[in-house]
This record gives sequence, structure tokens and C-alpha cells, in this order.
Amino acid sequence: MTVNGEELDFAPETTVSQLLNKLNIDENTVVIEVDLELVDREQYKSKKLSSTSKVEIIRYVGGG
Repeated sequence: MTVNGEELDFAPETTVSQLLNKLNIDENTVVIEVDLELVDREQYKSKKLSSTSKVEIIRYVGGG
């Protein structure tokens, strides 16, 4: 699968939540897009990814 433009190798049917866990990313601080569609946070544990998935992890950035 492609994550933020980089090819990564993960087990088949990895969920969004599992991907974030393996990348040590807090799921409460990001928005996830899979194949050009935003994924609701409630679906992170059930949304399965494939080897052809294109994932974008968008981090919140605070400012003032």
C-alpha cells in the first residue's frame, strides 16, 4: 500500500487503526484518507486496507 506517497508493506486486510498503531500515530491527532475518501474515525477499527490502497495521513497542526 502507499502511505503518504511511500510504498509500505503491511499484512493483508490491515485496518486503519492497526496501521496507525504500527506507525506509532495517535488516531486522535490525524485525519485519514483512503483512495481519495475521508474515513470517519468511528470506522478506523473496521476499515480494511488492501495492497493497492492509497492512504494519506493528515496531521492536525495548531497555530495562533
